[in-house]
Amino acid sequence: MKILESLYYIGYSIKKRHSLSIQRRLPYKVISIGNMVVGGTGKTPATIAIAEEAKKRGFNPIILTRGYKGKAKRPCLVTPSPKNSTAPSLLFGDEPLLIAERLKDVVVVKCADRYEGGMFALQNLALANSDSQPFNYLPVIFILDDGFQHWRLYRDLDIVLIDGLDPFGNRKMLPMGPLRGPLKELKGADIFVITKAQNEALSDELKGINREAPLYFSECKILKVRGIRGSEVPQEVLRGKRIYAFCGLANPESFRETVLSIGGEVSGFKTFRDHHRYTGGDLRWLKKQFRRLNCDFLVATEKDMVKLRELDTPENILYLEIRFCIDSSFFDKVFESIL
Repeated sequence: MKILESLYYIGYSIKKRHSLSIQRRLPYKVISIGNMVVGGTGKTPATIAIAEEAKKRGFNPIILTRGYKGKAKRPCLVTPSPKNSTAPSLLFGDEPLLIAERLKDVVVVKCADRYEGGMFALQNLALANSDSQPFNYLPVIFILDDGFQHWRLYRDLDIVLIDGLDPFGNRKMLPMGPLRGPLKELKGADIFVITKAQNEALSDELKGINREAPLYFSECKILKVRGIRGSEVPQEVLRGKRIYAFCGLANPESFRETVLSIGGEVSGFKTFRDHHRYTGGDLRWLKKQFRRLNCDFLVATEKDMVKLRELDTPENILYLEIRFCIDSSFFDKVFESIL
């Protein structure tokens, strides 16, 4: 283990030990969705899918999120139209805003301390329901977005997502690689989900680390193609067309493959840093490339679009709404495990 990696592991171990010593427990069950690496494994689509399934099964889901890069410091309800004059994506972060836009009837709370965020959510729900049914009878369930390393909050179920195409990078911890901690931490997972590819070798490795955790395969499929204002566009419109695609994701190649699956021709592809904050200059550059390559459409991700809407964005930009697809037995296992 290199010196920098060793120093990171010392800090990681101290933080974990301290966090566990002050760990608190919310009054309702907590499902955590997390991963082992820095970067995208599909946590946001998985969070949305589990919240939707929770609603179908009679629960009142509350999503707790750190809101990476969001400027709001105190616990707050994530809403596409905040009272604060700050742009919503700047206030809450792009992923919490995306979740709130997709799940309009689900409470989403941004707070670095997820216990504090959870109690804030319960107080607000209690106020909202004070004139109807008693709050204590609401079937609440918490869904903790990116929670595998948030030890300060007790979790009843830890779901760990792992990218089937590039599971652990170079298998080194930060800052020498993408791992947030040693792979032995996977012994603490309750359920594994391999995303993006059915990697049988990875499946065998995970079973070797943690034989008790059931394992599922998932994929993200295009649910809808939408215009900048949210109107649905038939996917057939893109088939055979010249597309200039761009994204600010940790794993941009997965987006390229998704765009290709529509049947269009990717004539140009631009990647930005994950969570990139777009500017007017970015849009001018993209439009210039779009015209230079004689493309028919600009295509972005849903995560990018929550930020692009806050700019003077051309109407010919489309975005892809993605659905987390997995066998129904996964959801049965999740909700059986917390009852």
